[in-house]
Amino acid sequence: MKERKRRFGDRYDGRRLRSLIPMSYVSPYIMKTRVTSSNYIRDKFDIEKAEEYIRKKREEGLKGFGMMHVIIASYIRVVSQRPGINRFIAGQRIYARNSIDVMLVIKVDMSLDSPETAIKVRFSPDATAEDVYRELNKVIDDYRNNPESGFDDAAKALSHIPGLFLKFAVWLLNFLDYFGCLPKFLEKVSPFHGSFFLTSMGSLGIPPIYHHLYDFGNVPVFLSFGAAERKPELQEDGSVKVKRYIEYNVSTDERICDGYYFASALKMLKKIFKNPYCLDERPAEIVEDVD
Repeated sequence: MKERKRRFGDRYDGRRLRSLIPMSYVSPYIMKTRVTSSNYIRDKFDIEKAEEYIRKKREEGLKGFGMMHVIIASYIRVVSQRPGINRFIAGQRIYARNSIDVMLVIKVDMSLDSPETAIKVRFSPDATAEDVYRELNKVIDDYRNNPESGFDDAAKALSHIPGLFLKFAVWLLNFLDYFGCLPKFLEKVSPFHGSFFLTSMGSLGIPPIYHHLYDFGNVPVFLSFGAAERKPELQEDGSVKVKRYIEYNVSTDERICDGYYFASALKMLKKIFKNPYCLDERPAEIVEDVD
């Protein structure tokens, strides 16, 4: 992503967009919150090629490489070509984010009593699937070796504030964030500020949920996916073939870009799933968002 000179009205986490259509400037004042501006879509991935790709990566030595890595790498690739889905709303203005930050909730181990936390991982727009695998595993391993860190520390500090004062503290953080003045160390660990939130319901053995967007922070996309399922499909020649799919649900902030743009991004995401081997190569070009 090319370096740009910071202009008046820009934030440290994004640059203000000034060349959008008039409706784009008005809509954040009409639809004031992410929850009331949310759109929801349910769809599915054909994972035949993705599972083949995962097996290949594991054979190459990427232990534990799985569907989560493929989805994240695919989404990053889409952002590199459709940067509009990486915008966010803050202070009733639209910004192009300066980075690609992915949020996940993880547990130390899969048990009822195991603590969980939200982690944020920053990726380059030209990241390959192996880049995603290494960076994600590094952050997860760091957390599991030192659970009391990052977001947990901030949440723990806030939990000691009495209720009435905590309400004021959260209001103050919202106020500072509105004007782009939230302390950088908080934004760095906050799971409420980033490109998109990803959650796997398949690992819990339940279907994907429609997850709401957070009014605190600026995450514009939440993607939830379930476990792989087998479904018989009628082919053109009249035969029936059993195919494997993963269903997913996406919640989006409709104010960041129009429906045609979102649809184009989702189609690209599904196209990558049909040929995940493209994630081994860096994109030929990184598309910059508008001014």
